[in-house]
Amino acid sequence: MAEEISDLTKEVADITASMAESTKLREEEKSSNTQTIADAKDAQTAVAKAMTVLRQFYEQAGEATAFLQSPYQGMQSENTGVMGMMEVIESDFARLEADTEAGESSAQKEYDDFTTKSSENKAVKNKSMEHKEANKQDQEQELTLHKADLEGTQKELDAALSYYDKLKPSCVDAGVSYDDRVSRRKEEVESLQEALKILNGEDIA
Repeated sequence: MAEEISDLTKEVADITASMAESTKLREEEKSSNTQTIADAKDAQTAVAKAMTVLRQFYEQAGEATAFLQSPYQGMQSENTGVMGMMEVIESDFARLEADTEAGESSAQKEYDDFTTKSSENKAVKNKSMEHKEANKQDQEQELTLHKADLEGTQKELDAALSYYDKLKPSCVDAGVSYDDRVSRRKEEVESLQEALKILNGEDIA
């Protein structure tokens, strides 16, 4: 049970460390995504302003060349090419913003799910440790009582064996005289008294 508690303690520590590392990475990722989204929005604003300026420029340039008898096509071609490129750039930044926002949302959900499951798992393991600790204490107390009972029983057994050793000759030997029997009977009584003192926990003089 002590080993199980030790294993649970390590598992809880691992979960705590994993959650801390995940939180650190999530905060770093969120900060990076937030900055990327802000940069993409700023870039779109800058591109939109640039496109407005270019439109005005090309409109004014077109008016300036209107007096020519043959229309000037070069500026119009340049206008189409540059504006098209700017529109692509603006679209790329818009897509970057959308993709980053979607990625951030997905990463946050994954982090929230991980945190929830980890917290639940940690709570279960902590509760299991509490039960095992309480059970371990109960069993240790019970073991202490059993050891005390065993010591008492062993003491009683030792006293009984000692008494048996003293009583055995009188039961086995035959053809003894009356005086011998009286003497042995006296020894038996003394042995019984000693055994009683031992059982009562008294010191034998």
